[in-house]
Amino acid sequence: MIEDKDTQRTSLEKLGEFGLIDHLTQNFPISHTSTIKGVGDDAAVLSIDNSTVITTDLLIEGVHFDLSYMPLKHLGYKAVMVNLSDVYAMNAIAKQITVSIAVSNRFPLEALEELYEGIAMACKLYTVDLVGGDTTSSKTGMLISVTAIGEVKDKEITYRSGAKPNDLLVVSGDLGGAYMGLQVLEREKEVFKVNPESQPDLEPYSYIMERQLKPEARKDIVELLKNLNVSPTAMIDISDGLSSEILHLCKNGNVGCNLYEDKIPLDPTVISACEEFNIDSTMVALSGGEDYELLFTVPQTDFKKIRGNPNLSIIGHMTDAAEGAYLITRGNTKIPLTAQGWNSFETGS
Repeated sequence: MIEDKDTQRTSLEKLGEFGLIDHLTQNFPISHTSTIKGVGDDAAVLSIDNSTVITTDLLIEGVHFDLSYMPLKHLGYKAVMVNLSDVYAMNAIAKQITVSIAVSNRFPLEALEELYEGIAMACKLYTVDLVGGDTTSSKTGMLISVTAIGEVKDKEITYRSGAKPNDLLVVSGDLGGAYMGLQVLEREKEVFKVNPESQPDLEPYSYIMERQLKPEARKDIVELLKNLNVSPTAMIDISDGLSSEILHLCKNGNVGCNLYEDKIPLDPTVISACEEFNIDSTMVALSGGEDYELLFTVPQTDFKKIRGNPNLSIIGHMTDAAEGAYLITRGNTKIPLTAQGWNSFETGS
């Protein structure tokens, strides 16, 4: 993990709102010709030729992140990824973001510099321009709101609603890592409370912890599909768990689905962590969330184009709506899919 700076504490009052914005955004270069004016005026100015995709997410301390184990640099990076993932789920390419934050007086300037280092890293790696945002005070900790803007040709936009019966159901990457990484972090937090001197060996969990603390949005999958000449009929990103997202595709497309348990991609470290925590790995993939992989459907005629690709797994197929949405277990039992993903409005979430 990257440690947050705590050797200096510069009060935010010294800079004021506009000085703080200028300070935090001074090292964000502009990469896209569609960005006419970024930070520094009353509003950003963009010149976009294609269809525009816009998405916003709000992250709240104590609800969406825990700063006892989430380094601020990672948090800044993740806040951007959450939004870019939604843009890529529309088969679009992200070009600009705005970032607004509200912080309590317990956060010094150095803490926000850490946060914006992560934001800057995300912008650089994913070629995205920071074009605006806002800062204000909070009485309840930290809040982060990111808006992402993307571009896509009209004929290439992919909605949740396009799946047809017999389409193949495909997912990128592997699932469940972010949820199991969270379990490790929560466990170590409790151990630390009891014994602050404990020095756990977290190396065996490095992959799943990174899936939780520093996820990657799958821009590469959008580019891969274009290179393979594959046009998804429907697409969604996996933020709330595989089963929840499949049911979104079914509802929006008025179709059913057969998902095959033995086809769900799981990393070996996820399987071993599930065994250690005595949690069913299929349940983790179905309901864990925060993997930010892309789930999409393609016509069966595209099977040869994606078969054997190491980045993609064919995990099922769509059916008529009347047939319902089911998990086909390894024992060939049909179990109805239910949405049990994370819900921020649930008591105790």
